[in-house]
Amino acid sequence: MSKTFVPSPRTPAVLTANDLRGGHCVWMGQGGWTTDAGAAILYDDPASADAALAAAQAQGGIVVGPYLVEAVVDDAGRPAPAHFREAFRQAGPSTEPAARHPARFDEAAHA
Repeated sequence: MSKTFVPSPRTPAVLTANDLRGGHCVWMGQGGWTTDAGAAILYDDPASADAALAAAQAQGGIVVGPYLVEAVVDDAGRPAPAHFREAFRQAGPSTEPAARHPARFDEAAHA
């Protein structure tokens, strides 16, 4: 990303990336990377967020593309994405493999 988000107490951040092996979206939780965005650590000061980001960037064999993103706290007190892009990423692929149809050549239409 060209712009790094700077967290604050008013606008906390979570650390997200993609799992290198499966490609899934992951978030940094208390026990390491998790697919549960609600279990992500909320960073509200730049120093701890920068340290976490630097550590994640050094984990090239585990995740790719780590970055900080603005988060909000939902009614249950769990972190949630503040922007549509991250909510969309969290939801997973926007296509279902079963819904994909291979292109077919219709000989009658091209005769």
